[in-house]
Amino acid sequence: MFEKVLVPLDGSKVGEAALPVIDQLVSKLAPGSKVEITLLGVITLLRHWVVVGEASAPVSYTEEELKLIRKRVTDYLERTGQSLKGKGIIVKTMVSSGNASDEILKAAEETKADLIAMSTHGRSGLRRLAFGSITDKVLRAASVPVLMVRAAEGTVNE
Repeated sequence: MFEKVLVPLDGSKVGEAALPVIDQLVSKLAPGSKVEITLLGVITLLRHWVVVGEASAPVSYTEEELKLIRKRVTDYLERTGQSLKGKGIIVKTMVSSGNASDEILKAAEETKADLIAMSTHGRSGLRRLAFGSITDKVLRAASVPVLMVRAAEGTVNE
């Protein structure tokens, strides 16, 4: 059974779709075992691009903005983990900054996770081509199993 699970979250209901699945896996397959779940929030450093004529430039967050965002992400992860902690699951939180798929893979190594559980937005066609798929990138590069959970209908836009 898995002892250390990494669950990346993006603050959306879709992102949280993996949590009940992990909860069920732990309660049914390993009742009483000490499973450690790390909830990961990744802050993307690039805020937006400014385009003027033919020139464009990335605009990043200021240190003050990053500090505020980091606190909000940490608070969100702590709140989200409370329901799991109430069931006796060991919950840790981790916040990093950078490319989401790279940070997820790095966090899996740092936490010595033996499973990455994440939800998928279910993008296809042009949306997938334009935005890419963090889940796909993690699935292809991870050195541990990846459990992908598709969010229920109706939560995709939340």
